[in-house]
Amino acid sequence: MQRHVLAGITMLATLATVVPQSVDAQGRRWGEGYFPNLPVVTHEGKTLHFYDDLLKGKIVVINFIYTSCQDICPVATARLAQVEDKLGEKVGRDIFFISMTVDPEHDTPERLNAYAKAFSAGPGWTFVTGKPEDIRAINYKLGERSTSLSEHRNEIVLGNEPTGQWQRDNVFNDLDRVAITIQAMDPKSVDQVRAAVPNSPSPASNGGLHMSARPGEALYTKLCAPCHTIGVGDRVGPDLRGVTQRRDRAWLSNFIRNPVRMLAQKDPVAVALAAQFPAVHMPALGIAEGDAADLIAYLDAQTARLDDAAQTPSTPAHDHSQHHH
Repeated sequence: MQRHVLAGITMLATLATVVPQSVDAQGRRWGEGYFPNLPVVTHEGKTLHFYDDLLKGKIVVINFIYTSCQDICPVATARLAQVEDKLGEKVGRDIFFISMTVDPEHDTPERLNAYAKAFSAGPGWTFVTGKPEDIRAINYKLGERSTSLSEHRNEIVLGNEPTGQWQRDNVFNDLDRVAITIQAMDPKSVDQVRAAVPNSPSPASNGGLHMSARPGEALYTKLCAPCHTIGVGDRVGPDLRGVTQRRDRAWLSNFIRNPVRMLAQKDPVAVALAAQFPAVHMPALGIAEGDAADLIAYLDAQTARLDDAAQTPSTPAHDHSQHHH
């Protein structure tokens, strides 16, 4: 069933602010004896015990993915990678990321490794698979109890195992606030978190999709920027500078709205892009025709701005070095 992902993202981000954040309203401590200490295999091929090696004594951020997802997983993972960047050296030292597959039958360590590399996951981020019954038992305890891949949980689970503090959040909320919430799980960071709380989030980073003077900018920031840049180079997907000059507008609109369908139809450019970026293919995000037009206009304007800046001659200070021998 084709889901309207864009509407779903907005709804999820809204719900995350109005429902109780505690994973366990009864106050039961999530710790040893609650989480299965089952064997799991990491994206690096290491066999670990889930509780002893990945949770015990740690502050963790957990999300749920599968590598063949043609829906929201790639964008959610890319936004989590942006959170990783915001947390910097804390990841792998004070805070640990865990991505649990919901498709252990197909997500081998090799596939997870390619996926991790596509998102430039650092050493503090572990992608986890294992025997299907073991992974499902672990995910069930984490609240991921869906019966179909397309309906799996998209929230992240935050936990401080030593203190028993657990809660949910959503990477489609403002990422600065998500990073601050994660840091607040660490008692050592309380003073830093208080100092870092922004007074007013910037329109581009706000959880809403409508707070931008330029059409397409907020949509680009939320859905495209996690995987693409404009003029900085390839990321999870290709650099988008000049894409409006290289591609026909109708083709761009169709691809933005449903890249999965175009790949299935063997569109040659879509096939070439899939081959160039094999680990993660662009998902179908339910973007409407008008929103696609706004995105194209924004990409066109940003490319023009960069081109103008590149053509404007600079006036460096006079260099006398040629007079010295």
